[in-house]
Amino acid sequence: MRALRWLAVVILALPFVVAAADPAAAVCGVARTEKAAAPVTVWMSGDSTMANPSGSCPVGWGSQFGALFTSGATVKNLAVAGRSIQTWLYEGNVTGTKGSDGECVLSSTAYSTRWNQMLTGMKPGDYLVVQFGINDGDTACPRHVGTARYQQLMTMMAQAALARGAHPILLTAVAAITCSGSTATSNRGFVTQTRAAAAATGAPVIDLQTLSVALYNRLRFCPNNGDYTAGALGAFFCNDHTHFEAYGAQQIAGLVAGALRSQGIPLASYLR
Repeated sequence: MRALRWLAVVILALPFVVAAADPAAAVCGVARTEKAAAPVTVWMSGDSTMANPSGSCPVGWGSQFGALFTSGATVKNLAVAGRSIQTWLYEGNVTGTKGSDGECVLSSTAYSTRWNQMLTGMKPGDYLVVQFGINDGDTACPRHVGTARYQQLMTMMAQAALARGAHPILLTAVAAITCSGSTATSNRGFVTQTRAAAAATGAPVIDLQTLSVALYNRLRFCPNNGDYTAGALGAFFCNDHTHFEAYGAQQIAGLVAGALRSQGIPLASYLR
């Protein structure tokens, strides 16, 4: 009889022993513990509207992006002011001469130090965020980039990320503030080419131009008298229609974070 009572106690206690040994088991009502997401690096490539500031203004939105993530995501912002997608990729090797195809001639196809840094450091699970299209519309070399060349280079960058097991996210250029009466309007190119590069690689597109124009309309930035030194306009933009004060950069970074969530892009799981 004593032996039978002892056996009954052991049988009743067995589920609790299993639970203690394996708290992640989801058997017989035992709770499962979620596995923490693996740490990732968010690599950022772009121009002055994304770049880290060297003074109080301009402040690129990429400099404000890291504060929106948990410690599981590290933002490495390698955006540089004044760059087109081509001068960012081939720094120092883009000449001031146009070839017969209308594109700026490359003196060498050697990549810039910053792109090599990304290619070397990028690991599976990381993210590559690319936003150009502002300086690329320059008619003169070295910044000029034609639409076909732009699409080719953006596609190449996305493919390079995919080859390393990373996830590219392609953005249209953030809008400057231009008005048609009381309405803010779109003013950036290369939208079709950005979407085509995304379609070719399966990368998501965040249409930051459309999102930023909608934000400017919500904030009623139009019409305005062109004074970027005071008021709501001055608090958002530097003394021009393109670059951001810290507050404006924070708002644009928030638009990108919101798009990660609304579009179901997995990087959103690292947002605070």
